[in-house]
This record gives sequence, structure tokens and C-alpha cells, in this order.
Amino acid sequence: MRLMIEADLDYALPEPADILLQVEVAAMADQRLDEQSLTIWSDHPIAAVVGEEGIGQRSWARGEGRFVAEYRATVTIDRPPVDLSVLKSTPPRAIPGAVVPYMLPSRYCQSDRLEGFVRRTFGGLSGGAMAQALLDWTNDALVYRAGVSEGSTTALDTFGSRMGVCRDYAHLLVALARAAEIPARCVAAYAPRVEPPDFHAVVELWLDGAWRLVDPTGMATADEIARIGVGRDATDIAFMTVFGSAFYQRQRVAVTRLA
Repeated sequence: MRLMIEADLDYALPEPADILLQVEVAAMADQRLDEQSLTIWSDHPIAAVVGEEGIGQRSWARGEGRFVAEYRATVTIDRPPVDLSVLKSTPPRAIPGAVVPYMLPSRYCQSDRLEGFVRRTFGGLSGGAMAQALLDWTNDALVYRAGVSEGSTTALDTFGSRMGVCRDYAHLLVALARAAEIPARCVAAYAPRVEPPDFHAVVELWLDGAWRLVDPTGMATADEIARIGVGRDATDIAFMTVFGSAFYQRQRVAVTRLA
């Protein structure tokens, strides 16, 4: 699967501000960057820093008055679909040290508050069977609706409202999985068929010794998702973090399947 990716950002800055940008596709074994370019209009130097877990990279920029960035990439995805339901679980004591943080509650994924629900609703399941059941439940229980959540919305809020956007789906699945003793992390990504077209949030679950990519919204499959970065929750995978204030003027994301 080959994807052509285009992302344009245009924001107004009332005061000069430092900006941490995370929009570049990560070069990984299952996704090859054929070509890419990131152009940021700024009078200040741009500095690249490694992303969380060494996956992908972020770029530091300085904006004054207006911040404009343009990203273009072509990526080849080589990731066959996996049947989650047959994968084995890993006992907590055998989880690798680097994976342990993804078993714990985080700011937007309060997994400790959902343990009772998981036990009552999915008792008797484990490993891949549990993961598939949680994925199916999240997809079936939530209604995709823009405008009903905001930056401070947590997995518990979404669990109560039963609606939200991709970020909310991802937070809830991550929280449910961690409550079931399955390590889970949020993933910033690009994918075709996302409606409305935008940066996308999906999930990786640690099963049978590896991270398995899933989309709880059901809009994309694992073989057509290009990762940007990973993290505990939306704080770590935000496409743009402004150390100051910024006002949206224009933003466009387009992902096209080439083959």
C-alpha cells in the first residue's frame, strides 16, 4: 500500500511563541518513507528532536505573527492484517520495562477507574480475545460526532457520553485495555478514508510480544495506516503544541491511496 500525504497548517500568533510540531511520518520497518519534505516559514532555525520511544521526530520552530507549515510525503506500508483474537497475552510480570508505562493510568486514560467495568463485562477473556472484544465494544458503543468533546475530554468523559472523535475513541480503548492488563498506547497517524480528513488517532496494543495497530473508529485498517508518533495519550501525540497561544486560520490534511 502506497500513500501520498499532504498537510498544511496556517495559524495566527498574537505573541511570538515556540512551537513543537509532530507531523512527519516515522520511518519504521513496516512503513517506508519513499520521499518527504517539511517546509516551515520562519526567520528562526528549525531543530529536529527524536519522538517518544525513538519513533519519528518532532520539530522545534519559532513563530511570530503567523505560523505556516507544509508537509508532503509518499510512504509505502508493508503491514499485513493480524487476527487479534488468536494472539496470546503477556503476564504483567513478563512485560518489558519499556512497555510498563503503557500499563499504567495517564492523564487522559484513567484505566484504574474502569477495572470494575472490564471485569464485569468481559470476565473470562484474556489476551487477543479480550483485545478484540474491547475493540468491538468501543466501536459499537460510541457515536462518531465532532464538536462534543474538547482538549480536556478524558476517557471517562467519553465512557459517559458515548460519543466523540478519533482522539476520544483512542483514549477510551487505551484505558479499557490497560484496565484489562493489556499495555496500550495512543498513535498519531495518517490514513485514507478518514472523515472528515484530518490527523488521525489510533491505538497500539501489546499482544504476543509485539505492538498491534488497530483503529477503534473502524475508518482505517492496519495495512493502510502511517504512524507519526506514539505516546501515553493525546499529550504525547499532539501534531502541534504551542508554548503560548495560536488561532486557527486554515488547516488541510489529505491522504490518497496510490496503490
